[in-house]
Amino acid sequence: MSDILLDQEQIKKIIPHRDTMLLVDEITELEPGVRAKGRLHVTPDKIFFQGHFPGNPVMPGVFIIEALAQTGAVAILSLPEFEGKTGYFGGIDGARFKQKVLPGDTLDLEVEIVKRRGPIGIGKATAYVNGKRAAYGELTFAIG
Repeated sequence: MSDILLDQEQIKKIIPHRDTMLLVDEITELEPGVRAKGRLHVTPDKIFFQGHFPGNPVMPGVFIIEALAQTGAVAILSLPEFEGKTGYFGGIDGARFKQKVLPGDTLDLEVEIVKRRGPIGIGKATAYVNGKRAAYGELTFAIG
């Protein structure tokens, strides 16, 4: 695909997440410290589908938020001053889930860093499926 800026191996050089918790397959747009767009191909073999829910698989909302957080982490940890560091959750505000994310969907992830003071910041995050908003919220992070 020509719109892939960073593949999963390149993402792993920026954030510490690994299988089965790496929830970003590719980064399609990146402005270090400002914003990132990513994508997760929600394949039926994802481990969370085994128990959520048998016979009616739905991606858990917390994993959608985690995918957004990882996308935001790529944006902030791409800054030279944070190279090799880890981004941690400081809070999640206003999270809303608007539609189910199912096996076979592609989750488009967008995070804009709207506030940062030193190693603490806030990202405005939205996930889409087929152009429709699936989830959104404000993510507070701390770099450690």
